[in-house]
Amino acid sequence: MASKRQMKKAISNACIEMANECLFAQDAFENTNPEDWDKVIDNIAELQDQALKRVSVDFDKVPKDFANGKEYRKARRTYFKAVETAMGKFMQEGGEKIVGQMNALIKN
Repeated sequence: MASKRQMKKAISNACIEMANECLFAQDAFENTNPEDWDKVIDNIAELQDQALKRVSVDFDKVPKDFANGKEYRKARRTYFKAVETAMGKFMQEGGEKIVGQMNALIKN
């Protein structure tokens, strides 16, 4: 599993890249409304904010809740793997929505 720090950096980098694409498209497609692009960038910022909040989770159990350390580590790994999987799905769905918004602006 990636560390929380690495996940936060990856989320930030992905959102920065999407925002940069919006700025590039705004300049490249001059027949589009700049306010519409600003709304898409706001949606990207909201996605980033929500994703970063979801990364900051803690395992709610302590080692003494388990029979031994091995079971604790296994449960902890399983928990964080589920968090990582859910984050990937969340970012993919959010990214697809934003790309759809970007494509809709370009087609007009």
